[in-house]
Amino acid sequence: MAQTLDQTMGETVGQKTDQTPQAVVERPTREGSPWTGLWAVVGKDMADHLTSVRMLILMLLIVLTAVGTVWGALQEIRSAAPNDPFLFLRQFTTAHDPLPAFVGFLSFLVPLIAIGLSFDAINGEFNRRTLSRVLAQPIYRDALLLGKFLAGLFTLALVLTAIWLLIIGMGIFGLGVPPSGEEVARALVFLVATVFYGGIWLALGMVFSTIFRQPATAALAALAVWLVFTFFWGIVAGLTTQALSPAQFETAQQVVAAADLERNIARISPNTLYVEATIGMLNPAVRSFGLLLPSQMAGAIMGAPLPLGQSVLLIWPQLTCLIAATILLFALAYLLFQRQEIRA
Repeated sequence: MAQTLDQTMGETVGQKTDQTPQAVVERPTREGSPWTGLWAVVGKDMADHLTSVRMLILMLLIVLTAVGTVWGALQEIRSAAPNDPFLFLRQFTTAHDPLPAFVGFLSFLVPLIAIGLSFDAINGEFNRRTLSRVLAQPIYRDALLLGKFLAGLFTLALVLTAIWLLIIGMGIFGLGVPPSGEEVARALVFLVATVFYGGIWLALGMVFSTIFRQPATAALAALAVWLVFTFFWGIVAGLTTQALSPAQFETAQQVVAAADLERNIARISPNTLYVEATIGMLNPAVRSFGLLLPSQMAGAIMGAPLPLGQSVLLIWPQLTCLIAATILLFALAYLLFQRQEIRA
């Protein structure tokens, strides 16, 4: 009787045990804003950038370049065009043999500065084994990556603004006249375009810094992309146009179509977009990029400068593409960083 009762109780307990629902493991959820600590990361990284030997060397290089090219341009401006209404703009675009124009140096040096600021932004934290410690604080990955990007972008903007003010000051002392309001506005738009041109290479450096664990590999990959777009992309655009166009052009429409195709392929390069935006803003006489048809010149006064609003409309596609490319490359770095496994 007792044995039967024990068996019955054991079966009952076993049935209850089997019917007990399993414990549900809840995933940890975020608490607070995902941007907590963002400005702490921005301030710390900006301080590191501005005090690093690498950044000081790059700043010294670009300042010496700016002083040399602008001083030569001022000599040319005094002798060539003393009555030009846009003297201050000409100091950005005038070349003095053997030095090229200042904007030519900027298109070459700004990517190097941007890549130098970002090629070890993420993998440097991995190699120093500090990334897990930083994320152990109340700082999410969102704030960390955005903070590092904004720190690099603000540092680049600070350096370019200082050089921009230096050039304006040199122009006032060298030419003896102050700039007009339209010249200052055009120079400001040029400064914004230069900052976002550097932002493209800054975001590209962060992409490679997220992909590769070795900073040297990330730097070489970013420099390889820069070399392709700077020196070889024009050749690629010409060869592609020749391959897609007919062997002999029979009508004027085919010539115009081939020129448009080559120009659109060349615009994949950030360098082409930046050069077109710079020319359209700093040279008010520019009315179009590429071939200019007679129908486009109907009613236009030869040599007359475009108003500021029309010049902004002319370069608006290029400026928009520079900003959009910066955002897209940062979004790619964000997606890659969010998928990475981080261990202590």
